[in-house]
Amino acid sequence: MQRLALFDLDNTLVDRAAGLRLWAVEFCETRGLEADKVDWIVEADGDGLVPKETFFAQLRGQFSLSDSVVELWAQYRRRHPTLISASPGVLAGLAQLRRAGWKVGLVTNGFADVQLTTITSTGVAAHVDGWAISGAEKVRKPERKLFELATERCGLTLSAGGWMVGDSVAADIGGGQAAGLRTIWVDRGRQWPGQISKPDHVVADAAEAIAVLLAQ
Repeated sequence: MQRLALFDLDNTLVDRAAGLRLWAVEFCETRGLEADKVDWIVEADGDGLVPKETFFAQLRGQFSLSDSVVELWAQYRRRHPTLISASPGVLAGLAQLRRAGWKVGLVTNGFADVQLTTITSTGVAAHVDGWAISGAEKVRKPERKLFELATERCGLTLSAGGWMVGDSVAADIGGGQAAGLRTIWVDRGRQWPGQISKPDHVVADAAEAIAVLLAQ
């Protein structure tokens, strides 16, 4: 099997959750809202899975904001990606993988501009060989095509196998398995839900996943 490691982005290689909380703190400060509203905002975001139109409509109504949903969304997509940081040990780990002869790719769902800003501002871009963003490609994980595109941009072919690392059961593990990849699930403190076949490995974070790959 070829040395191909595909990674999810949000809450795998980068800490989107921490970035979202920083954005919520900043939002409350600039809007004159009480600090205890931060938790409400984080919960309403639903770990990024709540549609943005819904999220900002709820935000606007909850705090009686004069900004339109479109304006709030535009402000968020400019600012939030710049507040996200690479997860601990990730940049050094990716560099180590590549020195060991691995090709490293990103397979991420999300808006093209938001994800591209995240990839570049966190420093991840300098440590990967290629990526595929759903918003740019008009195809989303768990569909095989997004995995194929990322693999091709790493100069390899998906049919020769490899690994997928991510925190989403359906998109990353289910999608990776369907694409013929071995999988590593970043559990983020959760129990495996048992909806699909178990991943090959379960780890706490991306740094631990990289250590697993380097031991192959």
